[in-house]
Amino acid sequence: MVIYGAIDELLAKTGLKAKDIGILIMNCSLFCPTPSQSSMIVNHYKLRENIKSYNLSGMGCSAGVIAIDLAKQLLQVNPNSYALVISMENISLNWYFGNNRSMLVTNCLFRVGGAAMLLSNRSFDRRRSKYQLIHTVRTHKGADDRCYNCVFQKEDENKKIGVSLSKDLMVVAGEALKTNITTLGPLVLPMSEQLLFFATLVGRKVFRMKIKPYIPDFKLAFEHFCIHAGGRAVHDEMEKNLELSEWHMEPSRMTLNRFGNTSSSSLWYELAYSEAKGRIRKGDRAWQIAFGSGFKCNSAVWKALRTIDPAKEKNPWTDEIDDFPVHVPKIEKIGT
Repeated sequence: MVIYGAIDELLAKTGLKAKDIGILIMNCSLFCPTPSQSSMIVNHYKLRENIKSYNLSGMGCSAGVIAIDLAKQLLQVNPNSYALVISMENISLNWYFGNNRSMLVTNCLFRVGGAAMLLSNRSFDRRRSKYQLIHTVRTHKGADDRCYNCVFQKEDENKKIGVSLSKDLMVVAGEALKTNITTLGPLVLPMSEQLLFFATLVGRKVFRMKIKPYIPDFKLAFEHFCIHAGGRAVHDEMEKNLELSEWHMEPSRMTLNRFGNTSSSSLWYELAYSEAKGRIRKGDRAWQIAFGSGFKCNSAVWKALRTIDPAKEKNPWTDEIDDFPVHVPKIEKIGT
């Protein structure tokens, strides 16, 4: 229902026929049936026999950006093609029924959700496209045992299967983020920020100066931030470390509040929030950043090719966008 609903709406919006799709990438971390979900889509929509089909599983909440990166690479070697990317999560068969606190957190955070995206390398599609993919940067810290084990599906002491979240999660996420933005920074930051960062780095490493590391101002590179709705702690740390305002964090916080953690699809709910608010202008740059098990930190940078008119858009926020933002207290009393 989630997958087909998203694809049906995408095909209706674009006017594309299912037979025109040459590349199909489906990602869902915890639910991996046989036949695969990509095969289910091929069968349901009767896609062509020579379609390049991929099914990504077990790659965590950052798999959506991985799927986009894979689509980008495939489009580079397959001219005049359309790539359909579907990101979703299904927790129905992965609900944790035990009492281990480190595993119960996922029951509270995760929700079912999905999104479908269409990418094209056809030049004449530029005039009707919303965004242009500028950069993708992927970071994988799996070689480090602490990073590898911080989000892990396993059995508890009573043989109940669940996903355990380590207390090291935020530290690991911070390290992965640092590595990711070290690669991304030179690609997107203005030269003035790069020089300040480099000068501080030389002062600390070469001259042993006792100065704080310089954190580049990424607000000079991006107008919009889509930060994975992994939880309040993730948002608080990102807001603090990147020195973002409440306005910048609003799409991410409201997505978490309204839809919960929909895993890899949450980035698209956040971008849809900015569209529904009428914030996307031609030339604006949006940074999607997601964290996932393994441990991974992945980024995608998009440039708006046109101003998005919310009156002409239909997305999950359309009918209730005027009710947001809402105040989300840090601590809320339950019961009497």
